[in-house]
Amino acid sequence: MKARKTKKKTMKRKKKKTITKKTKKKEKTIIRVAEAKKIDKDNNKSELGITVEKNKDFSEWYTQLIQKAELIEYSPVSGCMVIRPYAYSIWEAIQDFMDKEIKKMGIQNAYFPLFIPENLLKKEQEHVEGFKPEVAWVTEHGTTKFEEKLAIRPTSETIMYDSYKKWIRSYKDLPLRLNQWCNVVRWEFKHPVPFLRTREFLWQEGHTAFAKREEAEKEVLDILNLYARVFEELYAVPVLKGRKTDAEKFAGAVYTDSVEIYMPNGKAIQGGTSHFLGQNFSKAFDISFLDKKGKKQYVYQNSWGLSTRTIGIMIAVHGDNKGLVLPPRIAPIHIVIIPILFSNKPTLNEKILKVAAEIKKELKNFKVELDERGDYSPGFKFNYWELRGVPLRLEIGPRDLEKQQVVFVRRDTGVKEAVPLGQIIVRAIKILGDIQDNLYNKAKKFLNESIEKVKSMSEFRKAIKNGKIAFAPWCNCKECEADIKDKTGAKTLNIPLKQPPIKGKCFWGCSKKADKWVYFARSY
Repeated sequence: MKARKTKKKTMKRKKKKTITKKTKKKEKTIIRVAEAKKIDKDNNKSELGITVEKNKDFSEWYTQLIQKAELIEYSPVSGCMVIRPYAYSIWEAIQDFMDKEIKKMGIQNAYFPLFIPENLLKKEQEHVEGFKPEVAWVTEHGTTKFEEKLAIRPTSETIMYDSYKKWIRSYKDLPLRLNQWCNVVRWEFKHPVPFLRTREFLWQEGHTAFAKREEAEKEVLDILNLYARVFEELYAVPVLKGRKTDAEKFAGAVYTDSVEIYMPNGKAIQGGTSHFLGQNFSKAFDISFLDKKGKKQYVYQNSWGLSTRTIGIMIAVHGDNKGLVLPPRIAPIHIVIIPILFSNKPTLNEKILKVAAEIKKELKNFKVELDERGDYSPGFKFNYWELRGVPLRLEIGPRDLEKQQVVFVRRDTGVKEAVPLGQIIVRAIKILGDIQDNLYNKAKKFLNESIEKVKSMSEFRKAIKNGKIAFAPWCNCKECEADIKDKTGAKTLNIPLKQPPIKGKCFWGCSKKADKWVYFARSY
């Protein structure tokens, strides 16, 4: 009897122990799932999601997005930022495209010093005066003061042209066409915005010298068109191409051509500039050559630049309330694969993961991420990758295994589509192309609808008040331009190179005849 009772007690203990193990395992699973669900539930309210709407508070939306999508980190120095890998890879895509294109033109890369002696800046007085508020100076090292203070380059004309005068002697040395990828520092403003307006930023700056004016002016337009391609073909952002007014041109230039972009917050921003410097700098620095007749001539010069500001522009134009929306041509990741896994079905999970890995291998010509993380639910992962703007999401779960398919989800529209496993590559190519085109067409439609043709002061004021671009017939007078800016807060963007017919007087009410059609808007 005792033996039976002991045996029963032992069995009860074993059974209790087994139940306890199962209960603990179950509880552990429940806790993990609950945690994942909690993360999903709190996603839009926590640090993981955007908590404001873009059209209600653009500034806060933008600030949250660039941090939560892991694009930047704020620096201890105001106006400077840490560009994190995800954002830097976008800049690398721009560098790769630009570098190939400018090399096709015969332009070479070089590098020039960060520090510029004050005496070099003074050689081109108009240039110096134009940049005077922006220049940051180094005046001492350790406890010793420099005899001559050094400028941290706001741009490199002066330091580069000191070398150009040594290298150019004959017409055979021309054209000299160099570009450098570097950083610059400009310190004049009080309210920095990461990417859009920072005290230090990355860019490329091209500096070229030619024997003939027409050669230089052709390059100005070639570069302007290249910048337009960067925005329209890569970033899927439409631009307004044109010439800056004399008041807005680059200090020291004969004229400046630019690409301008209109943003969803009702402000325009300059995207890139191509400057015809004429002989202003060559005469100041004595950059001269002997022509074929042995006569001394001064070179004609250009300078042109495109910066990391372009990333901020793209973010602002395409982003939505869920986060980034990246055009495929510059996206660090084209496709993310999300396997739908279950904590209590390890065998099924293995099958799903195996197929997901095979799909990733099949998509080897794309930039693909397979999110195998078991600590987060599918919903969390969807939000995570939407925040980062990955163009295309592939979902695969048990039902998809049965049907031999995968579900495609577009980031730009959210549209879902079941795609047979045998058609994944073909559909991926087609859909990614459609996303690129759709983003551009959507932005183009917004731009077109934001331009209002005005012919009077009242129409102009109304357009600007409503956050529009005013396209107006203008007298091309500096005094008039300054008055418009002072009274409305709007300034000229640029003058289209292709002008519509114009007649009558300036829209601003002055007695002068209208000379050009010009774009006006509030801007950064």
